[in-house]
Amino acid sequence: MDMQLDPAGDDLPLMANTSHILVKHYVLDLDVDFESQVIEGTIVLFLEDGDRFKKQNRSVEEACQSESNKGCKLGMPEPCHVPVTNAMTFSSEMEYNDCAICSKGEKDTSDKDGNHDNQEHAAGISSSKRCCDTGNHGSEEFLLVLDCCDLSVLKVEEVDVAAVPGMEKFTRSPELTVVSEELRNQIVRELVTLPANRWREQLDYYARCSQAAGCGELLFDTDTWSLQIRKTGAQTATDFPHAIRIWYKTKPEGRSVTWTSDQSGRPCVYTVGSPVNNRALFPCQEPPVAMSTWQATVRAAASFVVLMSGENSAKPTQLWEGCSSWYYYVTMPMPASTFTIAVGCWTEVKMEPCSSGDSATETPFSPPEADFRHVGVCSHMEYPCRFQNASATTQQIIPHRVFAPVCLTGACQETLLQLIPPCLSAAHSVLGTHPFSRLDVLIVPANFPSLGMASPHIMFLSQSILTGGSHLCGTRLCHEIAHAWFGLALGARDWTEEWLSEGFASHLEDVFWAAAQQLAPHEAREQQELRACLRWRRLQDEMQSSPTEMQVLRPNKDKTGHTSDSGASVIKHGLNPEKSFMQVHYLKGYFLLRFLAERLGDETYFSFLRKFVHAFHGQLILSQDFLQMLLENIPEEKRLELSVENIYQDWLESSGIPKLLPDQLVLLLEHLLEQKTLSHRTLQSLQRTYHLQDQDAEVRHRWCELIVKHKFTKAYESVERFLQEDQERPQRDSFIHLLLAWGTGPGHQRRNYVAAKAVSPQPHSSLGASLSQRLVPARHAQKADSHKRGLPPWIWSGAALGFRVLLHR
Repeated sequence: MDMQLDPAGDDLPLMANTSHILVKHYVLDLDVDFESQVIEGTIVLFLEDGDRFKKQNRSVEEACQSESNKGCKLGMPEPCHVPVTNAMTFSSEMEYNDCAICSKGEKDTSDKDGNHDNQEHAAGISSSKRCCDTGNHGSEEFLLVLDCCDLSVLKVEEVDVAAVPGMEKFTRSPELTVVSEELRNQIVRELVTLPANRWREQLDYYARCSQAAGCGELLFDTDTWSLQIRKTGAQTATDFPHAIRIWYKTKPEGRSVTWTSDQSGRPCVYTVGSPVNNRALFPCQEPPVAMSTWQATVRAAASFVVLMSGENSAKPTQLWEGCSSWYYYVTMPMPASTFTIAVGCWTEVKMEPCSSGDSATETPFSPPEADFRHVGVCSHMEYPCRFQNASATTQQIIPHRVFAPVCLTGACQETLLQLIPPCLSAAHSVLGTHPFSRLDVLIVPANFPSLGMASPHIMFLSQSILTGGSHLCGTRLCHEIAHAWFGLALGARDWTEEWLSEGFASHLEDVFWAAAQQLAPHEAREQQELRACLRWRRLQDEMQSSPTEMQVLRPNKDKTGHTSDSGASVIKHGLNPEKSFMQVHYLKGYFLLRFLAERLGDETYFSFLRKFVHAFHGQLILSQDFLQMLLENIPEEKRLELSVENIYQDWLESSGIPKLLPDQLVLLLEHLLEQKTLSHRTLQSLQRTYHLQDQDAEVRHRWCELIVKHKFTKAYESVERFLQEDQERPQRDSFIHLLLAWGTGPGHQRRNYVAAKAVSPQPHSSLGASLSQRLVPARHAQKADSHKRGLPPWIWSGAALGFRVLLHR
């Protein structure tokens, strides 16, 4: 893969060499200082070298292959091998700031970026730009590459995990008499692979190891986008220390977090969903394939509340007067980009005292390890999975808390708190098991750039959703809840396929919201059709104003999911400032899923979606995984010309709106027949764009009705051809009745002649004006009834929406 990066471009580099070594667990120990606007502390990384995790991936792939009849065979696609260029050479113009180790007792020799150096380091690591190997081959020293920017790295050291009491159980020796690098790495290998039912023990050992003393400083270097670490003499990933500690601090201008004030004027800081993700919060492996767990201890002034992605509803522990500590953990492996933190003077918003019946749904759910029993086979790496827990599968409403600035607590009580239970219950009714055990909801400061953002166990919502009734609040809440499944439990393996997250969330938000409101089927359909129409208008505007290359949902095409041999890759347009304002992935993805749901029927489609979630939760997916499994589940009579290749071509790899299928054309023309007037210019454009005279009989039937209704004389030959060549009597007779009934005026003689010519050879030519007059009002009444039901049925098919523009030409 070509890893050259234009420094002036808008692509986002993912530098971590994840093909050689993976972070399996992070332990963060941080202090938040609002005076200096800095987060400072340590992060301990527990690593696994490539040979071991590749074997694990192969075993998962084999398990998925054995489940092929259950739709699981696509879970682990074949690895992609592409030409490699050194991850250290993204650009010849990148700056390398030589930096090394400086203990707190030494004189601070930081450079302008806050990094440290000394002469020993300058003589050593500086040459690593030329000689260090990022892989596990050759005779040069192995280099661990982490994604990192806007951070001051102070020190890197190996952690002496063998010094922790009790660690001998992870070795083959009853006593640790001789401690070596190999022994330390063996301990970490055993620790990171403990079975899921020992997760509490595993977290405890992670915490104890993270407090162990260092056993040797490591050389490191930083450039614009990465932190590179090496150990003298360690030539492969297997030889490299598997537990390392990094001392660092953030910068006030760092792009991963925002320091600001909340709506009550109190200071706060939170992760803002930056294009650079979390690499300016802590050094990490950002590629989605680097799925890890974490635990974090965060200290702040006692007046602050710390919220974070975590399975536990943390409470503060007072350390000393004026300082509190908060602890969170996650046992489900997730990409580091999903980690979220918010520190501020938030107030927990609670409901007024409720009846005992209502309070039952709020009982915290924390099943003991013994309660984990398989209710279905999962294909992901091992962790304490809720899909395997019988109690969790029936839990409609997960425990949840709401936090907000004190000035917004009243608005949250009136609107948001009332909506969370029905929205959670609705999501469960559609997709089944909630992937996460609990949820915190935070109303973030006014400078938050969107309406919402979902992360594991925590959701950010804008203050804008609290006013103007419940509709906006409910729909946005449903959208972010949908991300628990699509975006978090099932993540895109290639970040350029953003539609796999946002398209699904946009489509599901309507379904969840209708269920939360307990709408009747026809009311839900009306509401969804109206929202589809509004989305189309937004999509139309985007198509006219955005660059064509940014309208493509699968821009890498056949190279989607590919990385360099080291695991490094580039996200196209990842830093483009326009991208944060675009909704193409939301809207175009939404219309694709709407089209597929229409083709299968809602009952079949959502039954399949539950099956897909069960097969792929806890894993990373590509478009092909979803589409291939979907097509395998479509009855042959509904599949028609649908194929993965066609969907790629029409929807995912092309700019603009996809072409229409015959059924979509019928729905479009049905809608146009309900318009009182259409100009001949519009009709000409319709004919030219869709080649209507060459379509099947169902399409030409509606086209001929349009021709006659709007007296489009230039196309009367198409009407005559239809009447003479299409022999299905009900179609022909109903059309003849309409032809005769559409009054007089310019061309009426020609219309009568065409009708007479078509009818005269038929034995039923006695069909007269009286019958015609009875049929035509019936059709008009049918159309009027469709207006009473809501918007016309053409809107049910997402792609057809795009061509309403023809009405305005």
